[in-house]
Amino acid sequence: MLDDASPSAPQAVTTALPAASHRLQPLLHDLVSTVLAPTVALSGGDGQIRPAGVQGLFHADSRALSQATLTIGGREPEAVGHAPRGPGGSRFVALARWLGDPVLDPTVRIERVRQVKPGGMAERVEIVSSATVPVAATVTLELGCDFAPIEVVKSGGDTVEAEAERTAPGEISWSSDGVRVTVTGEGARAESAGHARTAFLSWPVELAPRGRVTLSWKVEVHDPGAVVTAPARAAEWAPGAGEPRIAAADHRLSRLFERSLDDLRSLRLAETAAPGDAFLGAGVPWFLTLFGRDSIWAARMLLPLGTELAMGTLRVLARRQGTRIDAGSGEAPGKIMHELRRHEFAVEGSGLRLPAAYYGTIDATPLWIGLLHDAWRWGAPTEEVAALLPCLRAALGWLGEHADPDGDGFVEYLDTGGRGLANQGWKDSGDALRFHDGRQARPPIALVEVQGYAHQAARQGADLLEAFGRPGAARWREYAAGLAERFRVRFWTDGPLGRFPALALDRDKRPVDALTSNIGHLLGTGLLTGAEEAAVADLLVAPEMAGGFGLRTMSAEAGGFNPLSYHCGSIWAHDTAIVVAGLARAGFAGHAATLAEGLLAAGETFGYRLPELFGGDDRAALGRPVAYPAACRPQAWSAAAAVTLVHAALGLYPDVPVGRVLLRPLAGAPLGPVSVRGLRIAGAEVGAAVDREGEVVVTGLPAGISTERAAREVS
Repeated sequence: MLDDASPSAPQAVTTALPAASHRLQPLLHDLVSTVLAPTVALSGGDGQIRPAGVQGLFHADSRALSQATLTIGGREPEAVGHAPRGPGGSRFVALARWLGDPVLDPTVRIERVRQVKPGGMAERVEIVSSATVPVAATVTLELGCDFAPIEVVKSGGDTVEAEAERTAPGEISWSSDGVRVTVTGEGARAESAGHARTAFLSWPVELAPRGRVTLSWKVEVHDPGAVVTAPARAAEWAPGAGEPRIAAADHRLSRLFERSLDDLRSLRLAETAAPGDAFLGAGVPWFLTLFGRDSIWAARMLLPLGTELAMGTLRVLARRQGTRIDAGSGEAPGKIMHELRRHEFAVEGSGLRLPAAYYGTIDATPLWIGLLHDAWRWGAPTEEVAALLPCLRAALGWLGEHADPDGDGFVEYLDTGGRGLANQGWKDSGDALRFHDGRQARPPIALVEVQGYAHQAARQGADLLEAFGRPGAARWREYAAGLAERFRVRFWTDGPLGRFPALALDRDKRPVDALTSNIGHLLGTGLLTGAEEAAVADLLVAPEMAGGFGLRTMSAEAGGFNPLSYHCGSIWAHDTAIVVAGLARAGFAGHAATLAEGLLAAGETFGYRLPELFGGDDRAALGRPVAYPAACRPQAWSAAAAVTLVHAALGLYPDVPVGRVLLRPLAGAPLGPVSVRGLRIAGAEVGAAVDREGEVVVTGLPAGISTERAAREVS
């Protein structure tokens, strides 16, 4: 998901840059995100938005406020705590110990209650005194706006504050290129500094003994050029009737699930031109927009909560499906796009220049096919699935005609335009693909997991074509069979822990022999035999891979391993969850539980808001995971990982077209008893519960759909 131009996507450059020219990506790990897409506030833990780094109020890839710092009596309050308040909400608590009674206990408390909405933010500042004497002070809010594009902020580039204008009593505005930001303070005095780059709202405040006062201010963003907006409809799993409810013996699973649902609600987006189709923005703050791979995976992981998000995501991407060959954008007929921006995404000094609609992804197209198939199995409306069959045929056409440019029988990528992403799988940083000895692989690259996605997509595409009476199913089943045969010959390699599928084939068709998490994505794709799946499962839970808080992206024994590298030793929540799901469905309950336990422990450490990724250090090193400092948080597929863990524990696998739900809960209930209300199958609200022995009971299934218990082959 990340580009090649930041510390999050390292380059193969070893020459040190002069300090003056070495731009650093701002750190995120200690900031508080308050988001209701497409708008997000990033502040310190004290609620202050300071003119530094990535702090600010952002809307649709642009910074609307670069500063909002509060003082009382000329001093900043001293922070003592903060907490989330549901989607788009945060509360910050601070003290003004220099005011009030001269005693050890603080007697003046400030609470800053923040509520972000699409296109704006409102704050309520509550000042409460428990002092025995009157308190008088001036509360001042210092404001700034720089309209900085997100890619400039991300690369640590220079920004310039815009000129402020007092437009009405208590009102300040900034304007640039059709975008207007307006801040209004109720009952406040508005003023600007002499250079008109900084503006102020101020309120004189007087509190009687044990008194309180509430101040309020808000910001509105008028941005007609934004390409994303809030969806027109609430989610199927929105609060209210049918909202998913969980009860679990392991409180970590319950809390992770509940917090993740709030984050997922806050990340919902739609295209400005088509607000009826929702999808999930990839992550805050760098990627709060449409990302093919990320939006698809997140929607796929959320299918137990309903198919509406999946169908919206499919339609949004189908409308932008490729129709021509374009080396600059990576577009090709039938190809699904990678990311959408309001303008070219160019990062200073990197050479990276991505067009607003960029197609540089090798996996989004087969994953799109997989999402359509899985949504159909979960009971998406037949007419909605049928309407996308022409796009399915186009996507299969890309797989057969454009995905293998050198004709060796494998799906591969190469950035022929020279200004796009060098690596185009989910591990898309510049140094992600390494041999066991640490050497970097050179493109064109055929990734291991992409062969699994392609194999599964061909078979699933065939199932859809056949079910809807369309021709071509036999061709794609033959394609899948041939790919599996070639894969078995070319990809398997030897390593210290035994034979395993290589990470990739490089430009010389050599197996890239590092042991990585990528091979876990093969589980359930049909590319492996049962014995091969068992071998892969054992490798994934070996200490070298699972010694941290989840699944490492690369074995700790590999030459390129670094626990805080972006893709060569860190742990990604979604990656771990995808592998947990594959292990669970294949019957490897113990293996799945080992990885799931790591994520639950990490979730507890991160306040049940799993970041995009975190360090892959051994558990014994610090007893808690190390933050990756530039990770998005919240992030769509990391939040969706909580739903995947619950789904794996319950083991419900619907096939609505044939009227069946296969039941395969984790044997022995290693995650403890779990019950959930508000799951959805074929649009009906369903409940499911697993007891201490691992037996599952399902209630509320629609008429004509029955359950069938799967044989337990492995534990």
